[in-house]
Amino acid sequence: MGSGPSYRWVVLVVGTAAQAATAYFLGLAAVTPALREHFGLGLAGVGVLIGLASAGLIPTLMAWGSAADRFGERWVMASGLLGAAVALGVLALVDDAVAAGALLIVAGASGASVNAASGRAVLTWFPATGRGTAMAIRQTAVPIGAAVAAVALPPIADAGGVPAVFAALAVTCLAAAAAVAAFIREPPDRPARSARPAARAREVLADRRLQRLSVAGLLLVVPQFLGSVFLVEVLHGGAGLSLATAGALLGLTQVLGAVGRLANGAWSDRVQSRLGPLRIVAIAVAAGFALAAVLRPGPAALLAAALVPAAALAISWNGLVFTAAGELAPTGRAATAMAMSNTANYMAAAVAPAIGGLVADLAGWSAMLVMGATAALCAVLALRHLDEPAAESARA
Repeated sequence: MGSGPSYRWVVLVVGTAAQAATAYFLGLAAVTPALREHFGLGLAGVGVLIGLASAGLIPTLMAWGSAADRFGERWVMASGLLGAAVALGVLALVDDAVAAGALLIVAGASGASVNAASGRAVLTWFPATGRGTAMAIRQTAVPIGAAVAAVALPPIADAGGVPAVFAALAVTCLAAAAAVAAFIREPPDRPARSARPAARAREVLADRRLQRLSVAGLLLVVPQFLGSVFLVEVLHGGAGLSLATAGALLGLTQVLGAVGRLANGAWSDRVQSRLGPLRIVAIAVAAGFALAAVLRPGPAALLAAALVPAAALAISWNGLVFTAAGELAPTGRAATAMAMSNTANYMAAAVAPAIGGLVADLAGWSAMLVMGATAALCAVLALRHLDEPAAESARA
């Protein structure tokens, strides 16, 4: 099967599709009424149930990344997707909430294989001059997958109930596994693994540059999730906009954020720098959230004009960090490095909304927005004097 330079686009499409297939846990939010009825849960219970998929993902990312570095992307991704398909298929047969939660943990842990492995495939197939754009395209997979699931799952639930929802998700993961097995290849010019000794996984964890980059990503997740989770609350409950208008602005924020990811990737390719654009984006996020905090008591239109672009910028940076992590990685450990970065991001995503909500309850929405600005500013400090990755070669 193809192995020439043009084949990189096949790898990108299949890797992006595989990543999108694992975004099912975000789409499940669209069928929460059906989940509540099927499993006999309240609002808190269904929130915990959906969150368990992410809980399974966090502790397994590093292991999957290390496996991808050792054995290659193809079978690591295929086996993880197959495991997710099996767990989701069994989920279609159970009606006990505890069993469903355990199976969602397994599905999340299995689907985590795609996070670092698909990024590694993109990193090694694309040259430095196009890698940022390619990784940005790949990074749009999660919002795209979540959006498709949100549209497709409600009618499936109406037609066949919760079992049909999980069966459809299982089939999707199975199809993605088959596509990965059929089309993911290693570049023909990649040196043989035996000729290129890989660094140990612990060297990734001990790398000070990767530590600082992961801390910066963790800090930038704070305004990203504060903006995404609470934008409607700030504009509707805090500023008096109608719920429909606030919801439409949230949708606009997500679209602008996805476009921003693509623009940042192309920008980083043009200037041959990941960290330079990242620092500028982080400064802009800090300034935007600080301005929104100042404007919060004022007219809703002015607040929205400041907060929507700031929240969109806070969504746009992920591809820059992910690409930089792979390019900073020690020899043979690109997937492990990207998994380390992703683990930090998911840890922040798990706690940022809870802390932000607590700050808002205790001190108001302006204080929460200042929290986002402060986190972005601290990310700038974490990136200070950090050397640029060696983008000319992927250290996969």
